[in-house]
Amino acid sequence: MATLAMVPLEEYLDSSYSPDCEWVDGQLRRRAVGEGSHAYLQTFFIKYFLLRETELAVRVTQELRTQVSPQNYRVPDVVVMRSSDPYEEIVRTPPLLCIEVLSPTDTMSEMHEKIEDYLRMGILAVWVVDPRRRSGLIADRQGTRRTEVLEVPGTVIRVTLSEVFAELDRLEGKAN
Repeated sequence: MATLAMVPLEEYLDSSYSPDCEWVDGQLRRRAVGEGSHAYLQTFFIKYFLLRETELAVRVTQELRTQVSPQNYRVPDVVVMRSSDPYEEIVRTPPLLCIEVLSPTDTMSEMHEKIEDYLRMGILAVWVVDPRRRSGLIADRQGTRRTEVLEVPGTVIRVTLSEVFAELDRLEGKAN
């Protein structure tokens, strides 16, 4: 993730970037997006939660500015909110879940920084999915761990990595 420039908060909030940038400690930071595997996994999660919105009592969106602290605005790949959460142009109410899909240029150091921001905000869980390694991490109040089953504590939300990667495997010719 490249730092672009020091930018005043008001300028960041009044500007549009394509793709949207994050604002961390006064610095504009570019997000890595745009590759096929990233896009397909992001679409998988959007579709997964859209089809279960009523059942899980959630709302889902992608790439929505989220104010994780007074000095940090993140843009998660996927944001899952409780259906009872207020509608906000910029998310300030802690979402239920944030999902990050790793791109080749992402580093785990930067990802851990994001995870810490999300958890300090009060988000219940952060899922980090790596399309190259076909792996997943869950970060929550209990810590960060590799897993084959992505879950959100205290909810019925549960997705296996085999479900997450099935379509990508098929597209890449890796399916049985």
